[in-house]
Amino acid sequence: MAGTEHLQSDLFGFSSVPSAEDYFQPLAERVRPRTLDDVAGQEHLVGPEGPLRKFLAGGQMPSMLFWGPPGSGKTTLAEICATSLAYSFEQLSAIDSGVKEVRKALEQAEKSRRAGQRTMLFIDEIHRFNKAQQDTLLHAIEQGLIVLVGATTENPSFEVNGALLSRMQVYILKSLEPEAIAQVIRRALKEDRLLKELPIEIADLDFLLQFSGGDARKALNAVEAAISLLPDGAPAMVLNRELLERALQYKAPNYDKGGENHYDIISAFIKSMRGSDPDAALYWLARMIEGGEDPKFIARRMVIFASEDIGNADPYAITLAISVFQAVALIGMPEARINLAQGVTYLASAPKSNASYQAVNEAMSFTKSSPELPVPLHLRNAPTKLMKSEGYGAGYQYPHSYPAHFVRQNYFPEGMEPKAYYRPGDEGREKYIRERLGQLWSERYT
Repeated sequence: MAGTEHLQSDLFGFSSVPSAEDYFQPLAERVRPRTLDDVAGQEHLVGPEGPLRKFLAGGQMPSMLFWGPPGSGKTTLAEICATSLAYSFEQLSAIDSGVKEVRKALEQAEKSRRAGQRTMLFIDEIHRFNKAQQDTLLHAIEQGLIVLVGATTENPSFEVNGALLSRMQVYILKSLEPEAIAQVIRRALKEDRLLKELPIEIADLDFLLQFSGGDARKALNAVEAAISLLPDGAPAMVLNRELLERALQYKAPNYDKGGENHYDIISAFIKSMRGSDPDAALYWLARMIEGGEDPKFIARRMVIFASEDIGNADPYAITLAISVFQAVALIGMPEARINLAQGVTYLASAPKSNASYQAVNEAMSFTKSSPELPVPLHLRNAPTKLMKSEGYGAGYQYPHSYPAHFVRQNYFPEGMEPKAYYRPGDEGREKYIRERLGQLWSERYT
């Protein structure tokens, strides 16, 4: 890094002198958490009631599979667990390892067992192992030779064979929230042996959090790259947006998530979908993604849109929109852009109807301006003998007892003229709904 000589001369006076190895290790490795208390995020796993904390308290742990996006802490958690339990830690990457390397690791585990020590075998990107490679691990797990911890960014249901998967507990890691990333950065600047005494200030933390996309390693690499571009001997070590963009070779578009631009673009996005133009909707989606908009905010608006602007013209739209929201929450950026794009193109291309939206608004408007009319006796619930004796439920006709599961009876309050709030259109599924309601309630739906 530029300014390394300056760092060395400043740091030699400290009681905790960095070793030569520190200068060759990336920042993300130097500040890797060593205990569960140091871990930012993943509270569902490492919190007071989290399974990992309970395993460590109990002194042993099962074989596990960590499924989560890059930079969410899979390797870190494995190392912490092995260290806390005094396990021998063997690490392989499925990208450049095969059966030979696995067998060598198992032989080392056997030596450790004879010496009275258990072994944790950590395999990164385990989904890249083929079936034969995965099968070599089965016997070792069953015999207790190793505790296997696999890490994967892919859905293990599809990428890990069933025999191996049945022997492992699957734990999902989430993309880190912005506050967790900020916590990681603050901790690095405060505790790293090369940086903790330097007056480093991050002037545009929001930009850095946006760039990291929930990936702690990516954020720390960005900080390290920006520091390397600081001029030697600079009195102020400010990592401003310009410096960060130069270090990352990435220039974020002008997008104020809290200002007028934010509301204008989300408006254009919604109106493009409403206008059945998937291409324009994708453009505005891209603008929001590149600007660092919260993907869950986009997905929430899509769920609303599915009911407000599509409704029963395509009842599947709401199911898809909710699935997209769940995928975004589970996967995080940058991969979640793929889920968002699928949802946007479907919603924009679907038949449109705002009939349900208009119907509830009209019904609510009527109820606000009219007196509260009593529920007719035949529609009331009658759970007690007294209520039955008072006529509650009397005269109610059970539709399933009639042909076509329908019988004409009044469901409105007595004295109120039945009114059509819901007026289905002619698009998609609503055309069938309109025809059916026209047959059942011809006086309202003609």
